[in-house]
Amino acid sequence: MTTTAGILIIGNEILSGKVQDANSPYLCRELRALGVEIKRISVIPDDVDVIAKEAATFSSAYDIVITTGGVGPTHDDVTIEGIAKGLGRQVISHPDLERVLRTLYGGKVNRAHLRMAQVPEGAELFGQPDLVFPVVVLKNIYIFPGVPEILRQKFDGIKERFRDAPFYLKKVFVTAGEGSIAEHLNAVMREYPALLLGSYPELNNPEYRVILTLESKDPAYLDKALSRLVNLLPATSIARVE
Repeated sequence: MTTTAGILIIGNEILSGKVQDANSPYLCRELRALGVEIKRISVIPDDVDVIAKEAATFSSAYDIVITTGGVGPTHDDVTIEGIAKGLGRQVISHPDLERVLRTLYGGKVNRAHLRMAQVPEGAELFGQPDLVFPVVVLKNIYIFPGVPEILRQKFDGIKERFRDAPFYLKKVFVTAGEGSIAEHLNAVMREYPALLLGSYPELNNPEYRVILTLESKDPAYLDKALSRLVNLLPATSIARVE
């Protein structure tokens, strides 16, 4: 069984177009490289009830849930409250996080700073001691900040937790259009239903018109499916195989 993941991108700024989401492409690439299958990405507002509903739904549906955004010191940072509500927990101040904040800000620490020590009751901290500010985790929900640079630093600190058997990938570059090869793709999928087969047109490439990707965690299964596809496609239509 492949480890599955859902990603929650939280923030009014994403939905309004003020900020472009850079976190979900990064997380998809990283998780895929770790052998994790991303099943769904949801972009939602800074709304406690919406966050609660999505967090509960994702937590039940997927092995791993990653949230980004809404964990700072301001009024619209309501991710912790939303996740706590969705999983039926209270919001508490974590003593280890409070200690980090008091050390970080010293005599200038204020109530807004200390909001960042709030976690859902029962949450754990991952990444210590390498991360100054560790990742807050409740059950299977990993709570990350929305700032891409900080998210990447934190994710890199704990990503080995997510490692699963790798996906193996083959690519076939085809000079024929999708309409001409669709029946062959369908035939391969009937024979190899567990294969992950993608077809991606290239509109302005003089060398080929379609890139076909074949993926599986079983390299022998992948090789058989690739061989079958290559045999079905007209030989003159294959630009190259990688």
